[in-house]
Amino acid sequence: MSVDGAAASGPPAPGPGSELVPGVAPGPYQPWPVDTPDQMLPPKVYTPSAREDAVEPRDVAAETNALIEYIPLSEAVAGKSVTCSKLTGPYQRQVERWLKLKVDGKQSARDCAAIRAFQTKHGIKPNTGFAGPVTWAGMQLLSAKKNPNAAGKCPVRSSRVACVDLTRQLTWVQKGKKVLWGPVPMRSGRAGYRTRTGWFKIYWKHKNHWSTLYNTPMPYSQFFSGGEAFHAIYGSIYDPNGSYGCVNLRLADARSLWNTIKTGDRVYVWGRRVGT
Repeated sequence: MSVDGAAASGPPAPGPGSELVPGVAPGPYQPWPVDTPDQMLPPKVYTPSAREDAVEPRDVAAETNALIEYIPLSEAVAGKSVTCSKLTGPYQRQVERWLKLKVDGKQSARDCAAIRAFQTKHGIKPNTGFAGPVTWAGMQLLSAKKNPNAAGKCPVRSSRVACVDLTRQLTWVQKGKKVLWGPVPMRSGRAGYRTRTGWFKIYWKHKNHWSTLYNTPMPYSQFFSGGEAFHAIYGSIYDPNGSYGCVNLRLADARSLWNTIKTGDRVYVWGRRVGT
C-alpha cells in the first residue's frame, strides 16, 4: 500500500483570530484532495512497464499556478475592493528588508505603495500591498535566481545533487558549483510533519504514482526517503499550508526535474520551514 506526501498548517496569520484566505479563487474545484499524509514507510516498488511510462500525467488547469496572494479574511469578506491594505502581513519584516524600506514590522502607506508596485510588476493578485506568503516567495526566488547556493549550504559534489532548502522553500539541482536546474519554488512539510533533513538518494521514480490509501495522484514522483518524494500537485504550491513531508512542485517543474535527476542521485535537505 503506498502512502505519500502533501498538506496543512503554515506561517502565522497577521493577527489574533485572523485567517489568511486566497484573494482570488486559484482554479476550478478538484475532485480529489490536494494533499495526503506522508508515511515513514516507502511505497511498493516495482518496475513500471514501457506502456505505463508512456502515459504522461494530465496537465493542471491554467489558473492553478497563478500568483494569488493570501489575504486576511476580514479583507476578503469586506464587500468592497481594497486598494491598499492597512494590515501588517505575516512576512512584513522580510518584505520591508527586501524592498529596502524601514524595517519595523508595521504596515505604512509607504510600505503598501512599494509592495503594491512589486506585486503589480510580477503579476501577483490581488495587488493590495499585503505582505503575504506569495509576495515573499516571489522575492526569495528572484534573489536566488543568479546563485541559489551563494551561502554554500548545499554541499558541492562532483556528481548531481538535488538541493532542498526548507527555509527559503526553494529547490534546485547542481553538479559541482554549476546549477543544472532551477531554482524553483516548492512546498515542504507542515508542523509536526517536517520534511526530513540530511542526505538521501533517489531510490524509485514512478511517473504516474497514485496513493492507494488516499486515492490521490502524485505525478512524476521521485522518492528519496520512505514515503517522501518530489512530486507535482494539482493545487497551488503557494498555499501556506505545508505538505505532510513530500516536496511539492508545480507540474511543469516536476516534469522537468523528472528528466534532470536519475535513480541513485543524491538529495540534500536542510533548513526549516517557517511555522514548523
